[in-house]
Amino acid sequence: MEAIRYANEKTETKKKTIRLTMAQALLKFLDNQYIEVDGKERKFIKGMFGIFGHGNATGLAEALERQESDITLIQGKNEQGMVHTATAYAKQKNRLEIYACTTSIGPGALNMVTAAGTATVNRIPVLLLPSDNFATRQPDPVLQQIEDPSDYTMSATDSFKAVSKYWDRIVRPEQLMTAALNAMRVLTDPVDTGAVTLALPQDVQAEAYDYPAEFFKKRVHLLERRRPSEVAIDRAVELIKSKKKPFIIAGGGVHYSLATEELKQFAENFQIPVGETQAGKSAIAWNHPMYMGGVGANGSKASNVLAKDADLIIAVGTRLTDFSTASKVAFQNPDVEFVSINVSSLDAMKMESQMLVSDAKVALTLLEQQLKKENYKAAHDEKELESLKEAWDNEVDRLFNLKSEEGLEQSQVIGELNKFIDEKDIITCAAGSLPGDLLKLWRSTHPKTYHMEYGFSTMGYEVQAALGIKMAEPEREAYALQGDGGYLMLHSELVTSLQENKKINIILFDNHGFQCIHGLQVGQGSEGFGNEFRYREKETNQLSGNYMEMDFAAHARSLGAKGYTANTVEEFRDALAKAKQDTISTLIHVKTLPSKVTGYDSWWRLGVAEVSNSKTVQNAFENMEDKLNQARKY
Repeated sequence: MEAIRYANEKTETKKKTIRLTMAQALLKFLDNQYIEVDGKERKFIKGMFGIFGHGNATGLAEALERQESDITLIQGKNEQGMVHTATAYAKQKNRLEIYACTTSIGPGALNMVTAAGTATVNRIPVLLLPSDNFATRQPDPVLQQIEDPSDYTMSATDSFKAVSKYWDRIVRPEQLMTAALNAMRVLTDPVDTGAVTLALPQDVQAEAYDYPAEFFKKRVHLLERRRPSEVAIDRAVELIKSKKKPFIIAGGGVHYSLATEELKQFAENFQIPVGETQAGKSAIAWNHPMYMGGVGANGSKASNVLAKDADLIIAVGTRLTDFSTASKVAFQNPDVEFVSINVSSLDAMKMESQMLVSDAKVALTLLEQQLKKENYKAAHDEKELESLKEAWDNEVDRLFNLKSEEGLEQSQVIGELNKFIDEKDIITCAAGSLPGDLLKLWRSTHPKTYHMEYGFSTMGYEVQAALGIKMAEPEREAYALQGDGGYLMLHSELVTSLQENKKINIILFDNHGFQCIHGLQVGQGSEGFGNEFRYREKETNQLSGNYMEMDFAAHARSLGAKGYTANTVEEFRDALAKAKQDTISTLIHVKTLPSKVTGYDSWWRLGVAEVSNSKTVQNAFENMEDKLNQARKY
């Protein structure tokens, strides 16, 4: 009888409907989405960033204003900026909690496209809800509408298709149901996740429909740990057993699978040294005996020497991008082979790897069990590993203490900051010369204390990311390390951090321009062109005059933040101490010299002019051709 009553109640629930606007229904649906991993359930969508305009001010904004829900609105100041904040939040939460982002149509929507690409390239879930033209086409054309005479269905939101993992336009209110379920499928999928875009025509947002009550039930999306097949494990074990000098490359998947402890144990048990990518950094502590630093174009001497000689690369949760592989020249042992652990087969097959399509935590555990039965141990010379690590640690110390009479060295400032902050404080960065220096030099002791966006290397991510990190980790200090060029591109959510009482710290490295790219030009034979912030000279009509001087500390203060300027080590230390005591967001403007940290047994491929009247460019092209002969082709 109880079973019959339950069945009848379920049937009645299915028959019930709730009349809501499409926007109200979307909000009610999002408020009931949860995710479960390892038996722990958590609310998936924590809130929504929004900037309102004529596209969503009377649709989704009305739903947020009137409906009861746990979805809090955070007022963004720039559409790209708020998506970066949402992306950083999701990344810091290991993709287990996210924010949605809503905008008006036209330029408001298009401002999110860059940030959508950032999320998708880095495999970070973010839900984008740009408004769209009227589905009825009656106000024709509506303000900010882009008209394509060959295709009247085309709008600004079509631009998101190239940078979204799922895209849909909801032109009838009932379409929300399939679109929302598909959006959740992608957002909670560790393989296919990224930006999800639901384009919402402004009239449809306000249209009502009798939605089935069951659509709004609590849904718990199970994040399953994918297991490799027994055959794949056996093949990987046999390959590892046949190798003497394996080398591990730890990527971001180690963090997302919560496998940092398993990685450490695996390296210890089999005496396999570990290098790291930008996304994988902090997976293992810098002072661990098996830790050798970053690998590839921006890697350490220790890691790059070991990678060059390795007869086996064990890639864990990494996409093996050109920086990590030094444009495929990092691995020079003629017998080198690859085992790649990744939930994505697209990533696992790279470098012609023996594929382990699996969750990293599961795969490392299974491999460890099998290799222990085989009594496997790598044949690395322990003294050689100790010597490589000691030499690299000494080199980092040297660079931390590098001094110049001309001003502060970038590596010196990094070293001072590294020594000052607490071990569990978090730094973030994204672009310029800083990521390369940080991968080499930064010493992380705890997981998730190094937050680098280097899949898209998006200038302007940093300040916005610091806010996302602070929202995710309110008990920790969040530091954005950013160049002057990146700050000028985007710093909008500094204001949001003040509005939300989420203190962030910005360390602004002022080296008079885009010095990273300036250095790349000079390194390939150019004299440097168009990358420094100089005044235009009338006589030459070139940007070759004096450097422009900007007071970034004063700018921060004008927004309501604290601002300090440091021209010496002593002033920087004093500013750091004051910033730590401050209760609101702070910017420290540090005048630095362009980075002097070079590459260590590494290379990065650039397209160098094959024909030029410059001898230095001709030499650079010949050097590139030599390196290409050493590179793997697939």
